[in-house]
Amino acid sequence: MTQRVQGVVVLGRNEPVRVETVLVPDPGPGEAVVKVQACGVCHTDLHYKQGGINDDFPFLLGHEAAGVVESVGEGVTDVAPGDFVVLNWRAVCGRCRACQRGRPWYCFDTHNARQKMTLADGTELSPALGIGAFAEKTLVAAGQCTRVDPAVSPAVAGLLGCGVMAGIGAAMNTGDVGRGDTVAVIGCGGVGDAAIVGARLAGAARIIAVDIDDRKLETARTMGATHTVNSRSSDPVASIRELTGGFGADVVIEAVGRPETYEQAFYARDLAGTVVLVGVPTPDMKLELPLLDVFGRGGALKSSWYGDCLPSRDFPMLIDLHQQGRIDLGAFVTETIGLDDVEKAFARMHEGDVLRSVVVL
Repeated sequence: MTQRVQGVVVLGRNEPVRVETVLVPDPGPGEAVVKVQACGVCHTDLHYKQGGINDDFPFLLGHEAAGVVESVGEGVTDVAPGDFVVLNWRAVCGRCRACQRGRPWYCFDTHNARQKMTLADGTELSPALGIGAFAEKTLVAAGQCTRVDPAVSPAVAGLLGCGVMAGIGAAMNTGDVGRGDTVAVIGCGGVGDAAIVGARLAGAARIIAVDIDDRKLETARTMGATHTVNSRSSDPVASIRELTGGFGADVVIEAVGRPETYEQAFYARDLAGTVVLVGVPTPDMKLELPLLDVFGRGGALKSSWYGDCLPSRDFPMLIDLHQQGRIDLGAFVTETIGLDDVEKAFARMHEGDVLRSVVVL
């Protein structure tokens, strides 16, 4: 039977979000209904609100979430009602050429629920990243549910659903940071700070945090940065080179998603070093680099989708590290809020006041 729940919806580009009645159908084959317990307010949700992802309005926002499986559809065997899960937006298919080659984190055919959630008048909603978790309940593909230890707080576990996993994975998976490496992270919001945590976990000897906000740089130090650079007052490329003996960093992680900061990352890396783009650009952005410099500097220019993670492998592992005290995922939770506070949370995000506001239901 279709359920009526409350959810956060944006009807048009740059309009304020609204809490509306959302109709959630019973799960069909391969689907699950999840009772959402917590969902982080991610910058990607703001991109959706601004029309920076696509124009498939209205959107049901929210995607960085944890909760309990309420019901499952026909053929679902990996999760069952009562399971505590983190929702992921990369439900791998197991059949595409990437999966068949043993690289499921590059899956080309990730999938979402086939049925649509709607507004009360029948208008179909586009769930953010196929999840739509700023809601009391949401319908997802069962493969988007990753079981983790229920002992961990939902507000903490849900962060693995996007930002924290994206940052940690950018360092450990995409950037392949190794013991003794020098790492620079440009942009110290939630994703950038998670990249700092990932670089520390991987054994980086020197981690340089770059931002224009001294408050964020101070937070970056608490996450594991050994050095900080305010790029508003000093040249970040020159500063990174000075801190690395004139060579540049082995790995530079760009967590802003702008051409200007990407260019800084490109020139701040060592010869044959690696640039990892994990910040999300908008469709209109263009990058121009001298091709001779791309050729002459060698190394690797990579983009990192979701930290190149495999949720079934990485989510439980990171939860385990959190429970061991080896990483503090709770440090990313700045505040907990309700569904009515999402618009204010976007404003706080814009002002740089928070790492993560987390909606708790």
